[in-house]
Amino acid sequence: MPLSAPAPHQNQPLDGRRPAPRTAILAAAADALLILLFAAIGRDAHQRGEIVTGVLATAWPFLAGAAAGWLVFRLWRRPLAVWPSGVVVWLATVAVGMLLRALTGQVVVLPFVIVALIAVAVFLLGWRLLAAGVRRLRSRRSGS
Repeated sequence: MPLSAPAPHQNQPLDGRRPAPRTAILAAAADALLILLFAAIGRDAHQRGEIVTGVLATAWPFLAGAAAGWLVFRLWRRPLAVWPSGVVVWLATVAVGMLLRALTGQVVVLPFVIVALIAVAVFLLGWRLLAAGVRRLRSRRSGS
């Protein structure tokens, strides 16, 4: 199925309208908050100080990666879709995030890349899967 004609279950109402701008804003905010949570958990696990500034210093490359994914692939069209939106923002977050970390002299080692890939996938794909389940339940209830 071409990307220009998504299935109704992929964040498109049955009448084919685009999602409300509010949906895209909330989805982008959810991504950003979960990336911040990822950074906070990582910093806490390594017992580093500077809570707020430290989390922001750790998170900014990943936030930039997510923003790049949102902008380049225009994810506001289907912000709740696991595919392609969730997968794109997940991979852009980690790939661009690691590249920016390397360019700015921050640590990039294979174990961290693996942990980031897994954790960011759980967060950014996980909330979209939950949202899809909620939408499915609502549509079943309204249809019965």
